[in-house]
Amino acid sequence: MATPDAGTAAAGPGSDPVARSRWVLARCAQHGFALAGIADAGPSSRAEEYRAWIDAGRHGAMAYLAEQVDRRLDPRVLVPGARSVLCVADRYADGRPDRRVPGVGRIGRYARGEDYHVVIRARLEALAEELLEAYPGERFRVCVDTAPLLEREHAERAGLGRIGKHSLLIGPRGMGSWLVLGALVSTVELAPVRADGGMPGGATVDADPCGACTRCIDACPTDAIVPWSVDASRCVSALTIEDRGTAAEWFAGRTEDWLFGCDACQEACPHSQPTVRSRRVATHEAYRAHRTGFPLLEVLGWTEDDWEAAQLNGVLRRAGHAMWRRNAALAAGSVLVDRASPAEVRDALGAQLSVVALNPSETPEVRAAARASLRLV
Repeated sequence: MATPDAGTAAAGPGSDPVARSRWVLARCAQHGFALAGIADAGPSSRAEEYRAWIDAGRHGAMAYLAEQVDRRLDPRVLVPGARSVLCVADRYADGRPDRRVPGVGRIGRYARGEDYHVVIRARLEALAEELLEAYPGERFRVCVDTAPLLEREHAERAGLGRIGKHSLLIGPRGMGSWLVLGALVSTVELAPVRADGGMPGGATVDADPCGACTRCIDACPTDAIVPWSVDASRCVSALTIEDRGTAAEWFAGRTEDWLFGCDACQEACPHSQPTVRSRRVATHEAYRAHRTGFPLLEVLGWTEDDWEAAQLNGVLRRAGHAMWRRNAALAAGSVLVDRASPAEVRDALGAQLSVVALNPSETPEVRAAARASLRLV
């Protein structure tokens, strides 16, 4: 949001940048964010890496990541005159292992409760209104994943955590990487304040949270991770949420029991394990799980009306009806090759996949996935 003319901040809470930052961070605490910090609105220090990642096609089906690159790499282009980036985070899970049920496809933990875009945006917009009242004439831009902003990099600068080899932000105090992020880009001059208590603009005591550990890399079912980079064209999460086309045949049998999203790298990360310490850190009530997954046989048989009746939240609806069924067909392949799964579950899924594969009126992406899974047996 913005007033017609951005200018110098009028008198508001705090007469200097440090006082203003203290007031803003106090308001963030009042709005219930688990973490909040402030970074300068400087350009990305990873611009060359980002452009190389795009040029190599590692953004996969997410074509929007190759758009507005200049804006994405510099918040001052996104918001002319920007001076500060307020970064916030909610914790949505504590890493407790799921109860795994043969034939049931899981959804990523971040998507099991309310839509985090809505939950975080509402509070950031309320905060922006407070700031606009305090500092008329300034500009504010709320960013919750959908704006062209490298949120993780700015969050790391603001001391909300450290980026791990799986490219996710690992929070302090046992929070792990079970975090969803938001940001408020502003023309108000705020003093940088790190959420972890480190020096503004400086590195944390241990800038590398991973050391020699490669558990996330080893746990990835599709070999999508190399240190500090993910190839989205191979990532199960990117496939099941973002890719609306026909999946590469080799995905069949390798997406494990993931129906929407994937937490494999986080489940393996030592920082994200449930411990006495991590359980002392609260998770936001809005993300309490409504359900953890859906039976694959059920999803394979979904009609459009069934998909609507499932009452999926805004995050889950990013994958359309055909995508859900395609994802279920791929996950079914993992069940077919798992001899530990009950025979009756494998037989029922195999029979349903055959029906889908032989149906000439079936959508191409669902039919192709069913055929690819059947070829595994």
